[in-house]
Amino acid sequence: MCQQVCFIQRVLLLPKCPACWKAGQAKLLETMKKLIEGSRGILQGTSSLLLCFDESEVRKIIRECKRVLDYLAVAEVIETMEDLVQFLKDLSPCLSKVSREVTAREKELTHQVHREILVRCLEQVKTLAPILICSMKIFIHIIGQGGKGVDEAAENRNYLSQRMTDEINEIIRVLQLTTYDEEEWDADNLTVMKKSYNAIEGKIRTAHDWLEDPLALRGGVGEKSVRQILDHAYKVAERSLPHDADTIRKQCSDITTMTDALCELRQEGKGATPQAEALSRGIQDKLRDLYTIVNRAVQGVEKSGIQQPAHTVSGRLEQARRWLDNPDRDDKGLGQQAIALIVHEGKKILGLCDEVDILSRQLSDLCRRGHGNSPQAQDIARNLSQRLYDLKDRIQNAVVNRVVEDFIDISTPLKQFTDAVHVPEGTPGREQNFGDKAQQLQHFSTRASKTARMVAAGGSGGNKKLAEALLTSSSQVESLTPQLISAGRIRMNYPESKAADEHFQNLVSQYSDSILRVRSLCDEATESADFIKMSEEQIQKHTILCEEAIRKSQPQKMVDNTSSIARLANRVLMVAKQESDNSEDPKFISRVNQASDSLQTSVTPMVQDAKSVAMNIQDHVAISRWKESNRALLSAVNEVRRAVTVTPDLPPPPDMANLHINDGNNVEQYQPSQHYNYFTEKGRVGQSMRGQPGPGPSPGGTLSPPLGHKSPTMRAVSPLPKWARGDNADLLYHELTSDDDHVDRGTGL
Repeated sequence: MCQQVCFIQRVLLLPKCPACWKAGQAKLLETMKKLIEGSRGILQGTSSLLLCFDESEVRKIIRECKRVLDYLAVAEVIETMEDLVQFLKDLSPCLSKVSREVTAREKELTHQVHREILVRCLEQVKTLAPILICSMKIFIHIIGQGGKGVDEAAENRNYLSQRMTDEINEIIRVLQLTTYDEEEWDADNLTVMKKSYNAIEGKIRTAHDWLEDPLALRGGVGEKSVRQILDHAYKVAERSLPHDADTIRKQCSDITTMTDALCELRQEGKGATPQAEALSRGIQDKLRDLYTIVNRAVQGVEKSGIQQPAHTVSGRLEQARRWLDNPDRDDKGLGQQAIALIVHEGKKILGLCDEVDILSRQLSDLCRRGHGNSPQAQDIARNLSQRLYDLKDRIQNAVVNRVVEDFIDISTPLKQFTDAVHVPEGTPGREQNFGDKAQQLQHFSTRASKTARMVAAGGSGGNKKLAEALLTSSSQVESLTPQLISAGRIRMNYPESKAADEHFQNLVSQYSDSILRVRSLCDEATESADFIKMSEEQIQKHTILCEEAIRKSQPQKMVDNTSSIARLANRVLMVAKQESDNSEDPKFISRVNQASDSLQTSVTPMVQDAKSVAMNIQDHVAISRWKESNRALLSAVNEVRRAVTVTPDLPPPPDMANLHINDGNNVEQYQPSQHYNYFTEKGRVGQSMRGQPGPGPSPGGTLSPPLGHKSPTMRAVSPLPKWARGDNADLLYHELTSDDDHVDRGTGL
């Protein structure tokens, strides 16, 4: 009946009855729901299909990368030119294919960091490949002649092969990543564990092949794979949870003992005996168990969510501050670990930090006894917080000083070593000279690498990308130096060999590029104004030494210190040019370029005048000219520092007429006008910062209490602590009263 009525209503263009309208709406909604679900299914299916296709493409690239790894694994057993030619024929197509496919894949990635890692690793592989081939030619040449330097040549070859292997493994790791964590560092425990696990996975097949071959001798690729698996497993154990760490170490110890026994049997020709075969099977079983345990350990750390101390002083300072703000909160010792690492970093640079260490121990002891919220603990926390910020500033200043001193001249140690290598045979003292220059180069590399690591920890300002680049580059310099020295010794022993000379020049070029990159990264991490200021101080120090050389009639000392002044001035010019190139402000660029030009024109006159003094150190006219030109150079350096120092536009100080005394707590308050309310805007000054104490002692000799603390004798201070105000604190804030301004609370006058 309802349908008939509705039909008549439609014919007569009358409204539907309510029941039919509701039924139609329900059907419409059901249809829309099915359409939406169907569309979602189509999209999900398409996405899954594309994802599967993408994963298959990645697996193809990884398969090619593993082929390269297989070829690199046999590089150590090639001892004839015929084998080397065949090795090169096999390796070249694989490397070319990997290069093409990784380059194409890199362009498709959405994470910029992953793209940069792939580009960097691929460039390293391209650079190292010809150097590896050259080192293999040298090794074959030496063993063919039965001459000296076999060990050095083998070490060069193995080092380069391992470098290429590491770069390929890193490419494989990055290709498999699907997300990027801004907080994740390459030095994080979990990241290191995952890299070690991937390395174990890549070597497990080679290790099993060696164990299954009863005729394989010790010292081959297979045995080295077993040893390297154990090394990576120990790295995992160092970062694992206690139970997993103990299990891994025990398993590694058992495998080491069994492998040593198997190697002895095979060395004696007993590799096919039942005892040796039983050992081989036992090692294979234990390797499989170790692989499983390592995987479990990695997953255990990942699921635990345990935090580790940050990798920079700034990050550690933030972790320490969070603990000091709430000492009674259990952070599983993270805050104290962060303080301990800051102290350790400070001791490496400054040899100080005892006071911070003592305060940290006192606070930790109070927290263990359940007194973390006591007045004594709060007072220690405030004092410790202040000392930590002071220590951070001193660490950063010391780091800048190290950068200025250690990278003043990066070319001389390498040039002197290269000259020592090219000394003709038969020259008296040739070996002694080579040893001295090699030692100097090693000392320079060690100190430069250490400085770079200090900059990464204390001077990078928490810049993850920059800090990791510094750590990587410093490690390369440190590991490359002994290989360069070995190549130099081979070049000395075979001065007529073109292959030896080519190999040495390749490593010289590698070292030069690496140390230059370290210096550039350190300069980038260092505040330019601080760097120039420290350089200015160093120039003043060398000026004093020049004057002392003049008084004592020491021409060589005069020359040496003048050279240091000139190098420091050139370093200032480099930093100024870097600032100018990185800026888009025409006024700033013009100001910096003008100051740089003035400095550049003052270097040559100073050097020429110093040369005149060195030639006749008693010539008072020449001495006066040098002093005048040196003063001009110092003045030009100062102008460059002023030019690169950017002073932000700051609001004017508050109007003193708008200040009055609050009767409630006897603290003078600033009543902001509509234009100057930046003291109380929450967006400008966070609550956590408001609660920070002033870092300096109060007139009574104790630390200033927090701003929320009511005290009848409390002086008015700015809302920001001194460490947060910068060098221009006097422009922003004023200490509003003096000791004589305290008045009677009752009168408010």
